[in-house]
Amino acid sequence: MLLRNRIITLILCLISLASITLIARLSSRRGSSAPNWLPALDVHPLDPCPDKLDWLAGLNLTYPIRYSHRDIVVSPTPGLERASITKLDAPLFPKFQTIDLSEDIKVSLKHCEKPYLLNVPAMAKNSGDASHIIFGISTTLKRLDASVPSLLRWLPNTNAKLFVIVIESEQIVESEGAERVDAVAADPLQKADLEAQMRGLGMDVTLVEPLELQDSFSMKYFSLVEIMYSNRSDKTKWISLLDDDTFFPSIPALVTMLAKYDTTREYYVGALSEIWWAVAHYGMMGFGGAGIFLSIPLAEIMSNNYPDCTEASHTTAGDIRIMECIYLLTETKLTYERDLHQVDVHADLSGVFESGRMPLSLHHWKAGAASLNGFNLPMMHLVADICRDCFLQRWQFGSEMVLTNGYSLALYPKGDLKRMDMERMEETWDEVPPVENSFNRGTDHSLGPTRPKMMLEEEKIQFVLIDSAVTEEGVRQSYLHPGMDGDIDSLFELFWVEGKKGG
Repeated sequence: MLLRNRIITLILCLISLASITLIARLSSRRGSSAPNWLPALDVHPLDPCPDKLDWLAGLNLTYPIRYSHRDIVVSPTPGLERASITKLDAPLFPKFQTIDLSEDIKVSLKHCEKPYLLNVPAMAKNSGDASHIIFGISTTLKRLDASVPSLLRWLPNTNAKLFVIVIESEQIVESEGAERVDAVAADPLQKADLEAQMRGLGMDVTLVEPLELQDSFSMKYFSLVEIMYSNRSDKTKWISLLDDDTFFPSIPALVTMLAKYDTTREYYVGALSEIWWAVAHYGMMGFGGAGIFLSIPLAEIMSNNYPDCTEASHTTAGDIRIMECIYLLTETKLTYERDLHQVDVHADLSGVFESGRMPLSLHHWKAGAASLNGFNLPMMHLVADICRDCFLQRWQFGSEMVLTNGYSLALYPKGDLKRMDMERMEETWDEVPPVENSFNRGTDHSLGPTRPKMMLEEEKIQFVLIDSAVTEEGVRQSYLHPGMDGDIDSLFELFWVEGKKGG
């Protein structure tokens, strides 16, 4: 026992010495020691007025620019709940300063402020344990490889399992007046290599071959039910079908949502399309990109009747096959969770992002015509490393500025914030197809209540996130507003650091 205590004491001393060394090294690199106003905030030393801005060199900026920055120290506070918008009296940023780093990264900043302390909700321990969920995806090896940065943001260290049906390629060909699937199996060595890489990144993932290689994509997708159910454990309560571009911003929030349901009963949980036309056309079903969740009792019925379901459906969409099978065999109907998002609205999605609503899932994040404005969700989400549950959370600073964390900083120069109903989502997206004789304007069932789109540059000046990076101390974000009519660009920069838990 004495030897054990001595070993523990030695370890604690070594840890303490390592911490002191690390703080000294970071202080030296930032060019300052810990200021006298920071010791109560158990964080690394910060320099509110750095003498060089070398990190801006990689942002491809056009100089000169207007520049302002602020460090934010977040204090996780037990009992504090996430609000739609939190109003704070003090302004966030100091005045802009025009800088030119085209020749020298050294700069003399004139307007500097101490770090801004933000109280944020504290997450409960083990709130991210998803060991009772099995996720499933059907895709190609190339698309799965491209999805790793997204999966890396939410899947590792959750204890959830992921099964992925992978092939090399698939196309529909016509032969003698009939259509058939021409699928190519994935290379076994490449598949094993990608699986090993993903497991090395903390993901409990298994890449599997399709039950039938020449099945249609919709059949491969449907067969995930059989694969996941066959690989369940005593802990498994849910199986979930995803697209390879489905993104979960917060597994703890997802786990909390699912905890509402009695998993000894049959449940079919998902989201409708945001567009009423799609709902009217395809039915009251869980749209696959938002994530479909099936309780084990329901999955058991589907698995036991797998041949009947495959023969009864001839659709080209996997999520429709899921709906058809459930409605064919059971009286279970869709339980609609509106915070799961299919994201079938397109073009400018500022209104969705800036709504203050915490999405349980987002879809269509990859590049393409239906992408989320081409935004990089994994990059936007990096701030969750410091502020775990405040991705897309809104703070209003003073009377003109609203920060939507990870997406934008918006200025309202005409005082519109005083009279605006910020609980209503701004309709920034393209017009959606109408449904004849319907009283639903198109998105009322999913995104309402809404308010009209604001005129950019006059009613709202928007600084959009162009870069985010993890550093040794925290997470840096850069929000850019391009200069209009020959004016220079403006850049707001935030540096997020985690402080100690509040009382």
